[in-house]
Amino acid sequence: MLLITGASGGLGGLAAQHARGRGDVVLGSRSGDPAGARRVDFDDPASLPDAFAGVDTLLMISAGYGEDDTVTARHEAAIGAAEQAGVRHVVYTSLSGDGDHLPYALAHRWTERRLRRSPLAWTVLRNGLYAELLAVLAAPDSDGRVTAPLGDGRLAAVARADLAEVAFRVAADPSAHAGRVYELVGEVPLGGADLAAAVSATYAPVTLAQARAAVAATGAAPFQVPMLVGTCTAIAHGFLEGPGRPGDLRTLLGREPRPALDVYAHAVGARAAGAVRPGR
Repeated sequence: MLLITGASGGLGGLAAQHARGRGDVVLGSRSGDPAGARRVDFDDPASLPDAFAGVDTLLMISAGYGEDDTVTARHEAAIGAAEQAGVRHVVYTSLSGDGDHLPYALAHRWTERRLRRSPLAWTVLRNGLYAELLAVLAAPDSDGRVTAPLGDGRLAAVARADLAEVAFRVAADPSAHAGRVYELVGEVPLGGADLAAAVSATYAPVTLAQARAAVAATGAAPFQVPMLVGTCTAIAHGFLEGPGRPGDLRTLLGREPRPALDVYAHAVGARAAGAVRPGR
């Protein structure tokens, strides 16, 4: 049996869509949604033994944003419970190798190391940053300007749906991927000017200090400010450009990845429509 965690979230929810109609897959989420999902709350280790009972393969979606000690505690609870429950294989959604400069990399690398020390079989999916994230970091403002401080840097962004598809494919046949680390980044890196052109905006990047002040003014949690600004500076300084060629993502998908620029433009449009929707 395969258990997919985080089924009410973005990545886990998309992975769960590939499991429709399969009797050998169960879903897990903190809230118990969707209907019939097992309660899987990494912040409540007591919830995990029952949730992991009878599970052979665990598709462990990274447990979300938080301070490093919070995230590593969640992942330790999940891996420890998997060991105790007799799970055989964990497939973990990590962060791409070129993301080591990002403020949130440590928890991912700690989790990878924890899995290597475990008796469990494991596979690590090192996911690149979502193209949808750029619709948050680099959305055009009310004056039609993309002001994200990306400099002349570029990001090898990935469609979240592609990462979800890969995650399910690997978890559905995990033995073929045991002990493997896959780098799942985009093939066509995107810069600020590309993003602006895709949504008929102009590119006018602000400084990192200005961006930091703007993020802080939104009421973001303290740990989120360096996360967002750190992502921008890593892009601006050329650390997330990717290899610029086909790689593990295309191989595991068995097709060309979705164009990240199209995903970004669609996400920007969806956010704009949501902002003006009646009753919102």
